[in-house]
Amino acid sequence: MSSRPAKRRPATAASRPNRDRPALSPQRSVGRKRVANLMIAAADVIRERGFDAATMAEIAERAGAKVGSLYRFFPSKEVLADALMQRYADLIDTACDEIDARLSALTVDELADLFVNFLVRIHHESGALTALLEARSHWSAKRLEFREQALKRVANTLLLRAPGLPRKTARDMAVVLLNNMKTMVAMTVDKSAPTSPGSADELSLMNRLYLASKLAGFKR
Repeated sequence: MSSRPAKRRPATAASRPNRDRPALSPQRSVGRKRVANLMIAAADVIRERGFDAATMAEIAERAGAKVGSLYRFFPSKEVLADALMQRYADLIDTACDEIDARLSALTVDELADLFVNFLVRIHHESGALTALLEARSHWSAKRLEFREQALKRVANTLLLRAPGLPRKTARDMAVVLLNNMKTMVAMTVDKSAPTSPGSADELSLMNRLYLASKLAGFKR
C-alpha cells in the first residue's frame, strides 16, 4: 500500500466564489426576498462594525443563511457593498426629485433644513451608508460613482434654486452640505460624534446661515 499522501484536488469553479462576477439578480420572488434579507443583514452588520471589520460569515449568520448562499448572490464583500451603494443611490435620487419638485415654494431656511437632515430622513433604509463612505479600504468604482452622483444631485438642486450660481461654486457647496449631512447623522442617529442636547440645533443654524450667505444675491 502506498504511503504517499493523496494529491489535493484543485479548487473548481463550482467550489469557490467567482469574485469577478457581478451580483446575481434572482428572477423569482423567493430569490428576491432572500437577497433583500441578505442586504438588510449586511447593512446592519456594516453599520455596527464598519465595512472593514464586517465579514461575510457574520452577515450570513445575521441573515440566518448559509455563507455559501450569500456568496451565491454576492461573490465578495465588495460586490455586496456595491449593491448597497446602488440601492442608496436610488434612494437619494428619489429624495432629490422630491426636493426639486418643491423647490420654488421653499424658503432658504427650509431648503437648508432639508439638506442637513437629508441622510437622517433615509437612515432607516441607508444605515450603512456612512460606514461605507468612511471605509478605510480602497474605494470601489461604485462608491466613487455614488459620491460623484450625490454631489452632482445636490449641486444641480442649488443651480435650480440659483441659476446664476457658478457651477464650481455649486459643487464646492455640495461638498460642504454633504459633510454637514453626514455630521448630522453622526450626531443624532449613530452617536459616533461628540454631541450634546443642543448640538443638532446649532448645526442646523450653521447650515442655514451658510446657505443663506452663499445664495444671497442670486435670484430663484
